[in-house]
Amino acid sequence: MLVFLTATLGATTSAAYLLAERFALRSLRESTTHRQDLYVANLESEMRRYEYLPQVVGFDPRVAALLDGRADRATQQIVNEHLQTVSNLAGAAAIYAMDVQGLTMAASNWNEAASFVNMRFAYRPYFQDAARGLTGRFYGVGTVSREPGYYFANAVRSGAKVVGVVAVKVNLDKLDETWAHSGEQIAVVDGNGVVFLASEPQWKFKTLRDLSAETRGRLDATKQYWKAGSLEPLGLAERSMFDDGTVIVEVGARSAAGAALQGMQYMVHGSKVQGTDWQLLVMADTAPVRATARLSAVLAALTLVLVVTVFLYVKQRYRIVAQAVAARAALQRANDELEQKVHARTEALSEANLHLQTEIVERRRAEDALRETLRDLVHTAKMAVLGKMSASITHELNQPLAALQTLSENTVTLLERSMFEDAKTNLRMIGRTVSRMGSITGQLKKFARRSDVELVPTQVNTVLSDALFLLRQSVRARHIKLEHSMPAGGVWAICNANRLEQVLVNLVSNAADAVAHLPDARVEVLLHHVGDTVRVEVHDNGPGIGELADGHLFEPFFTTKEQGVGLGLGLAISNDIVRHFGGTLRAEQSQRLGGALFAVELKAAEEHEELA
Repeated sequence: MLVFLTATLGATTSAAYLLAERFALRSLRESTTHRQDLYVANLESEMRRYEYLPQVVGFDPRVAALLDGRADRATQQIVNEHLQTVSNLAGAAAIYAMDVQGLTMAASNWNEAASFVNMRFAYRPYFQDAARGLTGRFYGVGTVSREPGYYFANAVRSGAKVVGVVAVKVNLDKLDETWAHSGEQIAVVDGNGVVFLASEPQWKFKTLRDLSAETRGRLDATKQYWKAGSLEPLGLAERSMFDDGTVIVEVGARSAAGAALQGMQYMVHGSKVQGTDWQLLVMADTAPVRATARLSAVLAALTLVLVVTVFLYVKQRYRIVAQAVAARAALQRANDELEQKVHARTEALSEANLHLQTEIVERRRAEDALRETLRDLVHTAKMAVLGKMSASITHELNQPLAALQTLSENTVTLLERSMFEDAKTNLRMIGRTVSRMGSITGQLKKFARRSDVELVPTQVNTVLSDALFLLRQSVRARHIKLEHSMPAGGVWAICNANRLEQVLVNLVSNAADAVAHLPDARVEVLLHHVGDTVRVEVHDNGPGIGELADGHLFEPFFTTKEQGVGLGLGLAISNDIVRHFGGTLRAEQSQRLGGALFAVELKAAEEHEELA
C-alpha cells in the first residue's frame, strides 16, 4: 500500500509540473509578445522623430552653395552655426554636411574638440546610399567621437545635380535607461547578430554568435563598431525551441553577459524593426515559470494527500466530527471579532469624514479670502501704475486744456467782431479737443476700474492698443523708441480684457524702465497668432535678465530696481493673472534686440466662441 501511494504521488507530481510549465510558458510568450510590440513601436517612433531633419537642412540654399563650392568661409561659418542651432533645438547628437567626396564641410560640432569638419566619411554606408539618392540609415560607433549613434542621411541637390549629403546622428542610448527598469532583458541586434542596444550594459557590442571572417572584414571596412575584433560572443546556450521561433537559452558559466546573470535561463522572442535589418529581442526570465510549475507540482501532491486524508477521515468520522465542531466554534469567534473590528473601523471613518468636511469648509473660506486679497492686490497694482504715469497724463491733458483756453478767448473776440464763420470753426476745434480729452480720461477710467475676472473671447489687438495708448506719453517723454506690430485682422484669445491690459502695461513699463538710461533705448511689442496660441512679446535692448534674477523674476517682492522704486509685485501679479487665463508668462533673452523678452501666451479663440 505504501509503495503504491508513493508511486502514485511521484507520477502525479511529474505530470502536474510538466503541464503547469507548458501553460506558464505559453502565458509568458503571449505577455512578452504584447510588451515587445510596445518596445518596437517605441524604438520606431524614436527613430522617425529625426527622419525629416536631413532633408529639411538640405533645403537651405546656403548648404547647397557650400557643398557645391560656391560659398566662402563666411558662409561656411554661417552654416556651422545654423547646424549647431538646429541640432540643439532638435536634440540631435550631431548634424553635418559633406560634399560628394565625403569631406565634411560644416558640422554642428564645429567648435568642439571632436569636430567632424574636414573629416571624410565616404566609407560609411549611409553616405553611399544618400549619394545615390536613397535615404541613408546606419547604426555605428563614431570614428571621431567614439560614441555610438543612429545616422540618417539625404542627398543635397542643386537643381537635378547631387552636390553633397546631409547626415544627422542621434543617440538612442536613452532607450537603454528606460528598458533597464522594465524587469526584462531587452536587446536590439543588427543583421550580423551584434547587440548595440541593451537593458543590460554588459551586453552591448557583444554578439549572439561567432562572426565569420567575411563579416568581420565587412564591419572593419565600414568601421561600424570601430574594431570588429573586439566583438565577443555573449555565450548563450540554446536549450529548447518553439514553433513560433521562441527559444529558451541559458547564460553560460564563461559568458561575457556578466557574472550576475550566469546560469539563468531566458525565453527569447524577436520582432523585426520596420525599415531595418534589426531585431528587438525580449528575454523573459523563466525562473517564475519554473517556480509556478514547482508550486503546481506541490499543490498536486497536496491534493493527493488531501484525498488520502479524506479517505482516512471517513474511517475516523467520530474524531473528525469533533474537530469540525471545534472548527465551527473557532469560526464563530473569528466572525464575532471581525464584526467588532468592522464596527470600530466604521466609527473611525465617520469621525474622519466629519473632520474632513470641516477642513473643506475652512479651506474654502481661506481660498475666498485669498481670492479677495488677490483682487485688491491687482487693483492696487493698477493704481501704482497710474501713479507712475501721473506726470505724463498731466502733460497729456495740459496741452488740450491750453488749447481750449486760447480757442475760447479767440472765439469771444471773433463773436464781438461778428466773425461768425471763424467762431464756428473755433467751436468745432474746441469740440474735437474735448473729445480727445474724453478719450484720455475714459481710457484711464477703464484701466482703473475694479473688474470681475470673467474669461471670454477678447480681441487682443484692441487691448494692446489701449495699453500702448496709456504709456505713449510717458515713453515719449523719456526719449524711448516704442514700436509695435500686430496682424491687420482681429486676434482673439480667452482672457479678461482689463486684466490683460494691466499685464501688458506692466510689461511695457518694466521694459521702458530697463532701457531708460540708454541713448538708443528701444522697446518693441509684437503680436502673433500661431495655431491655437496667441503670443504677445515685449522686447527691449536693455541689459537682459541677469543670473541673479533668473529663476526669481516671478517671486513676490523680488526686484532688480533701486530701493524705493518698486515693490517687486508687478511680475508676480502679472504671472498669476496669466496663469488664471490658462496661459503662461515667460522670461527669455531677446534674440531680436539683445535685451530681455517677456512673452504672454494665451489660448486662441474664435470671435463668437461660446464658453462652457
